[in-house]
Amino acid sequence: MLVLIAAATVLASVIQRVTGLAFVLVLIGPIVLAYGPVEGVTVAVLLAVIASLFAVPSAWREVDWPRTLWLLGAGVIAAPLGALTAAALPEPALLALIGAMGVLALSAQRLGPLARHVRGRPGAIGAGAVAGFMHASSGLSGPALASFALGDDWPQRRFAASAQIIFLGYGAVSVALRGLPTIAPIELGVLAVCTVVGMLAGAYAARRVAPALARRVMLLCAWAGTLVVLGRAIAALLG
Repeated sequence: MLVLIAAATVLASVIQRVTGLAFVLVLIGPIVLAYGPVEGVTVAVLLAVIASLFAVPSAWREVDWPRTLWLLGAGVIAAPLGALTAAALPEPALLALIGAMGVLALSAQRLGPLARHVRGRPGAIGAGAVAGFMHASSGLSGPALASFALGDDWPQRRFAASAQIIFLGYGAVSVALRGLPTIAPIELGVLAVCTVVGMLAGAYAARRVAPALARRVMLLCAWAGTLVVLGRAIAALLG
């Protein structure tokens, strides 16, 4: 199982480096199945922090600070509610919540007409609050951020760069709220190393792999993991 999770971590890191997004979205299915909805998300959020630390230096000059700070501030305020929700729900319900958020994340591109109303400072505050809640509860903060980027006509390059700062901030707060993972240190160390290896490999792949291909691989892996999580949630609720 550790070998499979390690492989998924490398793949998620490569996709994160190539596209600027989707680390937790790719990883969430395998890691939740391996460690459960609470510990799995805790591990994924910590690894996402490591991935963002590697991505920030190359993205720094493109960061759009006004938008970033509004999204980050609202998300940090909402994050404790997300962490409390995750802690209060029984495991089957939490699995269902994570699966539902995964489906929402993967369907975000269909929210174009709705996203057009999520713009300006009010849109940033609302989207940031939703994203912060989702990150602390499931690690999946992308849908709200993507909707705001679309509605506010945020150029993709600057959005992807700014997202690294936002993910790093959300991740640091989520780790503080959730605590460190309790899995064996050797396993956590292996996964941390895999994250670093994937980010380094992704820097190489980014110059050779078309973003469209990386996106297709990301969607395939993420849908597979999300549907398995939903299946497990349904089985647990029925059982």
